Amino acid sequence: MINRTVIVGRLVADPELRFTPSGIASCKFRLAVNRPFKNEGEQQADFIACVAWRKQAENLANFMKKGNLIGLEGRIQTGSYEGQDGKRVYTTDVVADSIQFLEPRNSTGSSQGASNYESSTNTCGQYQGAPQGNYGGNNNQPSYTRADEDPFANSKGPMEVDESDLPF
Repeated sequence: MINRTVIVGRLVADPELRFTPSGIASCKFRLAVNRPFKNEGEQQADFIACVAWRKQAENLANFMKKGNLIGLEGRIQTGSYEGQDGKRVYTTDVVADSIQFLEPRNSTGSSQGASNYESSTNTCGQYQGAPQGNYGGNNNQPSYTRADEDPFANSKGPMEVDESDLPF
């Protein structure tokens, strides 16, 4: 079974950042996404409810505002609760796994040609900085040899390779 969605749209309002009682950041927001057809010459849009968690939620609330263009990859999640009138209310949200900022921070959502993309992407909850693992968490990157540390410094002469060492 597959539950994946990819959305590119503009923020309908400033994202709402909240924290759970245990201190986990949550951000609810809605995206306006144009429909691919026009009805009597008028463009129609869908307004899609979305939610982001942890560092991704904090970055979205801190760096994006109403009208900014973002890309989102995530999954659809449904739920329900009992309303104040006692009736069951059903919800459908897109839970963001990855968000990319498709405009610079100072943009107001106006069309500025090809310069809209620039270097302000946000993959896995990181605005601009070190690589992060899935869902905005830290990942343990393998340690690499520094450029000034020669791994072959102690070798004597050229390395010989026997044909039996080759994988093919």
